[in-house]
Amino acid sequence: MALIERQSIVEGLIRILGKENVITDEQVLKESSLDRYRKYEQVCEVYTQPIPAAVVYVHSTEEVADVLKFANEYQINIVPRTGHSAIEGGLETALENSVVVDGSQMNKVLKVDQYNMQVTCQCGVPLQDLDDMLREQGYTTGHSPQSKPLAQMGGLVATRSIGQFSTLYGGIEDMVVGLEAVFPNGKICRIKNVPRRSVGPDIRNIIIGNEGALCYITEVTVKIFKYRPENNQFMGYTLDNMKTGFEVLREVMVEGYKPSIARLYDPADGAMSFSHFAAPGKCVLIFTTEGPAAIAEATAAGIKEIVVRYDECEAVDPKYIEKWFSHLNWGPEQIAQEREEIKATQNIGITTEVSGCWDCIYEIYDTARRRIMEEVPDITLIGGHSSHSYINGTNMYFVYYYNIVDCPPEEEINKYHNLINRIICEQVVQYGGSIAHHHGLGKARARYVHEEYGSSFYMLDTLKKAFDPNGIMNMGTLIPLRK
Repeated sequence: MALIERQSIVEGLIRILGKENVITDEQVLKESSLDRYRKYEQVCEVYTQPIPAAVVYVHSTEEVADVLKFANEYQINIVPRTGHSAIEGGLETALENSVVVDGSQMNKVLKVDQYNMQVTCQCGVPLQDLDDMLREQGYTTGHSPQSKPLAQMGGLVATRSIGQFSTLYGGIEDMVVGLEAVFPNGKICRIKNVPRRSVGPDIRNIIIGNEGALCYITEVTVKIFKYRPENNQFMGYTLDNMKTGFEVLREVMVEGYKPSIARLYDPADGAMSFSHFAAPGKCVLIFTTEGPAAIAEATAAGIKEIVVRYDECEAVDPKYIEKWFSHLNWGPEQIAQEREEIKATQNIGITTEVSGCWDCIYEIYDTARRRIMEEVPDITLIGGHSSHSYINGTNMYFVYYYNIVDCPPEEEINKYHNLINRIICEQVVQYGGSIAHHHGLGKARARYVHEEYGSSFYMLDTLKKAFDPNGIMNMGTLIPLRK
């Protein structure tokens, strides 16, 4: 708990940032107390989390440092925020009189370095704007999560984000070159931009994925790549079962091919996007290749050689896949439409993403899906897809819908969402996978952090105690609050 009262917190922040940058409007504070993990509460405008003392806008690294030093002195919980697109509770203000520090106005692209193939920008630069600008110059970040129209660079790095083209370009951790971050005591740390170092642990990874629980990311440098959309190759197939699909994905990865997209949908999930070409009960397998023409064509040819050996895989017109490819992302319009649909139907869709090695991913998928069907009331759909593959395994992105039946908004989270998350996490832990692939732990899955980390939890706990001894950084995220 903060050492000073709410009014004194606000007055102190005004002294640092000016009155115009300290927001205390009640509705803004309520909306800033949660993220899209509590989607139904958002839709119903029911706010069950402690309302923050203020939302503040910072414009420089130095201002971030001043705010954190103030918070550290008076033990005020800080929730770092940029694009506000989080969906795992990482932006919930779990403690009374928290302060949301919003970096969205730190939105300058500082340098596009075409010779060294990297771009440096402040934390609040929107990914969509950055990539649009780069593409006009013939480049791309290669990073394209579904939240691309909403997400900003600081949050993407903080949550260890991954994009839909990750099988070629990698996750955000593969793209980050250097960083600047501010720690709770106000210390500003900069990690220089070099292609690789062998000088001890890779300290970038203390910052990447810290979810605002260790520090506040203020600046990011990421790689850029040549953008050649005219060379894209599209392939799609229908098949009878997920086991076969996982085998195809595995063989493609083990043979060393690098498609930008490699996806496998089960019948339930596939029916939502591909019913125009996939018969009921069919799975859908999708590949996209890109890059220099010779590489894109050779990669596509190699994948086709693999798929043709599986008799149950039937090719579909590539134009279907190309059309799907052009509508991958969700922006404000889609979110607003979803909110209206939830209000009208009382049916809500949620996702949970996990990962596992090739020898366990099917069991994770199958057992979690079966348990959800048996144990969760009012389920209207449970399915999923694999969308990010590696030489040693893949992810599973569960998609589920349920009707809200005789349930007040403040009870929905435990009756449905938390229950489904628990089932999935239990099955993942049982089979040795990871309980979060790219959305982060947030506060929603932090309760399973000990099972996830095992004996290595000592390392995470030590980092938290060392860098945040007064416990001011996004408490309850990564490491759950002690009850």
